[in-house]
Amino acid sequence: MSNEQLSVASVGTKANVYFDGRCVSHGITLADGTKKSVGVILPATLTFNTGAPEVMETVAGSCSVLLPGQSDWQTFGPGQSFDVPGNASFQIRVEGEPYHYICHFG
Repeated sequence: MSNEQLSVASVGTKANVYFDGRCVSHGITLADGTKKSVGVILPATLTFNTGAPEVMETVAGSCSVLLPGQSDWQTFGPGQSFDVPGNASFQIRVEGEPYHYICHFG
């Protein structure tokens, strides 16, 4: 995946701001109708809930993730991604520099 640029897309100009500004993202719809979000998470430990399955692609920075049903945190850096099932909850921990990501839905 590892995209530095997404081509031919419609971008929501209003940011989605979560957790008192510790996570900020923008929704994107590609020409084929595929939905994604591009965002940044500042240092924090946060719990997210999913509706649809997601693939979180790391663009810059790193994060540790506690996925559903797991007891060990896993760390992901640039060029790596992790899958999150739909209708689930997961924790993400960012330390140091902000974590930049692309979230691929469905």
